Amino acid sequence: MTDQKIDDATTSTSSATSPRTAGFAAPTTTVGGYVQQRWDAIKSGELGALPIILGLIFIAIIFGTLEDQFLTARNFTNILLQMAPVAALAMGIVFILLIADGEVVSIDLSVAYVAAVGGVVMTLLQRPGDPGWPWWACILGAVLLTTIIGLVHALIITKLGVPSFITTLAGFLVWSGVVLWLTTRFSTAGTIRIQDDRLVGIANNFLSDGVGWAIAVFVVAVYAFTQLNAMRARQARGLDTKPLPIIIAQIVAVAAVMIIGTAVANSDRGVPQITITLGVFLLVWTFVTTRTTFGRHVYSVGGNPEATRRAGVSVDKIRIAVFMINGFMAGVGGVILASRLRSVATNTGGGNLLLNVIAAAVIGGTSLFGGSGRVVSALYGALVIISIENGMNLLGLNSGIKFIITGIVLLLAVMVDSVSKRRRAARGLA
Repeated sequence: MTDQKIDDATTSTSSATSPRTAGFAAPTTTVGGYVQQRWDAIKSGELGALPIILGLIFIAIIFGTLEDQFLTARNFTNILLQMAPVAALAMGIVFILLIADGEVVSIDLSVAYVAAVGGVVMTLLQRPGDPGWPWWACILGAVLLTTIIGLVHALIITKLGVPSFITTLAGFLVWSGVVLWLTTRFSTAGTIRIQDDRLVGIANNFLSDGVGWAIAVFVVAVYAFTQLNAMRARQARGLDTKPLPIIIAQIVAVAAVMIIGTAVANSDRGVPQITITLGVFLLVWTFVTTRTTFGRHVYSVGGNPEATRRAGVSVDKIRIAVFMINGFMAGVGGVILASRLRSVATNTGGGNLLLNVIAAAVIGGTSLFGGSGRVVSALYGALVIISIENGMNLLGLNSGIKFIITGIVLLLAVMVDSVSKRRRAARGLA
């Protein structure tokens, strides 16, 4: 699993104290030395993105063999669309999991129905003349409401001392009731359609081929710049860096992924616009967690809340802010979900949405024990879990089998996380 400690987000003064190198031989700038260092890290439990890569290869082989349609361009685009709301919600859950303190799990069991409340409110606000808000105001109103819901949950948890499990379990019931009440009150059929084309287009519009290629080139250029700039900055401070051939290989790998992905998407309908939106959120939240004091405090609370408190940081304020971020992303996910389905109904937020969201965060590499994980885990995990669900749907498996398989995958991810944590602890790295 990906293991990102607090020190990853801070300025290091000595590579010997870095969680990536502590406990190993002094790193070297040679390719062989770097490969050996990574192999030692894997053996000690620092798995990085390896489980995700192996998992996706396994999924592609299994479903590609069993179902001809799985590896088609159209289905690839469908997976990008289907994973969007799950990935948005999982980004918020990553923040929630990061502040677990190792003994007490931090979780939000209400996130799927909070998202549904956001989607329903947006849909109600856009109805022509009743009240007929502008499309952007509908989105703003929905996201603002879900952020306030996150604040309410946080105040109950931090000020009244009610565990997050109980608070959000109650929220699960309350907000599912709110969704049911709103949809039946404003529609006898229990379904309300989105009539504004701009709101429908949020999750149903695609980029032109040219724009898709331009963004792909831009992403590769930005990635290359950041990697090379980071190398120069570390060299200027006298710190060890990745070997240049390794950095070039990583840039080539990213370029290959972007070229293949864009080419496949363009051969169908094009790159979904919502994929770009998710990319923007990924950049923003990654910057927040890795380049801001708040982000360091989030990891600190998850690593050792008592030490964080003694350092003068308000743990309660950090937790409140995290639950508000989760509420905000729940609203974003709810808007995306409603847009993709072009409507909301009494069952919005139900089914296996909650399971998929939590599974996405954990499978992607965020630890249930707190203080370890990255925002990109949400995208990794969403890609895995939706690929599995998509493949099962193509095979026509019934809901019972799908729940069983998804549950097993989630359990395996948690088991890998637990084993990795123990191996790191055994080497004094946890």
